[in-house]
Amino acid sequence: MTTAVVKQELAVASFSKVYSLDDVETALNDLSEGASEALRATYEKMLKAGNLRFCVKPNRMPSIDDLADALPNFEEPLADIRKQIALCLETDDRLELMPMLLLGEPGIGKTHFAKQLARLLGTSCHYVAMSSLTAGWILSGASSQWRNAKPGKVFDALVNGSYANPVMTVDEIDKATGDAQYDPLGALYALLEHDTAQTFIDEFAEVPINAGNVVWIATANDARAIPEPLMNRMNVYEIPAPDRDGARRIGQTIYAEIRNAHTWGARFPETLGDAPLDALTQASPRGMRRAMLNAFGNARIDGRHHVEARDIELDRNSRRKAIGF
Repeated sequence: MTTAVVKQELAVASFSKVYSLDDVETALNDLSEGASEALRATYEKMLKAGNLRFCVKPNRMPSIDDLADALPNFEEPLADIRKQIALCLETDDRLELMPMLLLGEPGIGKTHFAKQLARLLGTSCHYVAMSSLTAGWILSGASSQWRNAKPGKVFDALVNGSYANPVMTVDEIDKATGDAQYDPLGALYALLEHDTAQTFIDEFAEVPINAGNVVWIATANDARAIPEPLMNRMNVYEIPAPDRDGARRIGQTIYAEIRNAHTWGARFPETLGDAPLDALTQASPRGMRRAMLNAFGNARIDGRHHVEARDIELDRNSRRKAIGF
């Protein structure tokens, strides 16, 4: 059995302006004497770094089949991504992907999918855990008049990063909490609309930023907690738990990823045997990674360079539900 491992794709890069140098210079010159030193330093850094960032896309149809093999329960969003890549290949057109909402039970690989998509597209990946946020300023920045204020995640990704089209993963969007004054989801109403995203204003920096090329992936367990106007701004995908065959493919992929990421991995076989693989597939994809790493260690403690079923130890939290098998 061959194991699919998603590789970084070669990308075609054009440049995109993520902000206006004139706007930044004007804002810097307009600062009062008692203005925030952090804000002054931010403007100076923006001028020094310049406003051009890479806007990348694959230079050929990427190995979507490999990713579909590694993540078989994500076939639907991958099919749509394939269509959009096909439209912009061999032209100067930029890749346009609608914001995606991935709905599904915890641990089935939604966040892992976002990271692999970034690799597929040749760009960077940034992560925001909405379950731990109580205010929207994490995404959109806090006013420079506040003590210890700083820009938000979107500004940081575009201004301090290398890419104009990073993948932004908004994890567990249904878990966001806050009040009407500091709505954690407030910034997304503008950011998920292409036109308004092109002139997005971070509350700290207060100069327009072009976030129109950002690739947005939101994940959730329960759509009922997400406001309808936000749902309407995204393509919604129900991600099922993998069936038995899909779980085995995911398990082999995780085994290969861990094995190939470590020097000691070369001592182990390229593929996992049937018995340990069957044991591993009793876990969710999230639980598989933890169980597999421990299994390698169990094998070595026992003096072996191959993993056996007894090495796979599943805790209660990592066990899969029977659904999908």
